[in-house]
Amino acid sequence: MPPDKITGANRRLTLEAMKLLRHSITLVFTLATCLANAGDQPATTGECAANQPTAVELQPLQGIWEGADVGDPSGQKITITITGNSLHFHRDTNFWFATTIALPAGKDPKQLHATIKSCPPAQADSIGKVVGAIFKIEDGSLTLAAYDISSEPPKTFSSGTSQYVLKQMQPRKKDAGPPKPDEQKAP
Repeated sequence: MPPDKITGANRRLTLEAMKLLRHSITLVFTLATCLANAGDQPATTGECAANQPTAVELQPLQGIWEGADVGDPSGQKITITITGNSLHFHRDTNFWFATTIALPAGKDPKQLHATIKSCPPAQADSIGKVVGAIFKIEDGSLTLAAYDISSEPPKTFSSGTSQYVLKQMQPRKKDAGPPKPDEQKAP
């Protein structure tokens, strides 16, 4: 229909179609921006920003660590998995904690504060609590000494409430199956 023949009803329909198109374009660009920035850390302001760890500070802690509580005569295996700012502590099905961690800046020894987000039902009163630890990484070992966050952190690792020594595990490679005949080494 030529522009001079557009009726009031058709004009409203055209305006509504244009509004819908404009909203659709805005939605597409907003979604594209969100997806493009999905890996970025959210910006924070104020004092909290100065106390938040950077990816560089967290990098040495990343991975899977296995070891034991130094004071536990049973020697039960402890596994700590750290990905980004998430730390998962696991001893057994009744004693595990999923946390988010923060590294207070400028502390000697280095400190880690873990806020408990999830745990077994028997430990449910722990959710939201913050657990403190001092830590060091030397010769491929992570040493942690836990402490009550409401008190001063220990100055030595042996004076923490619990002390863990863990070795970093190498990531497991996906099983590619048995070697092909042309890949086998000659005897």
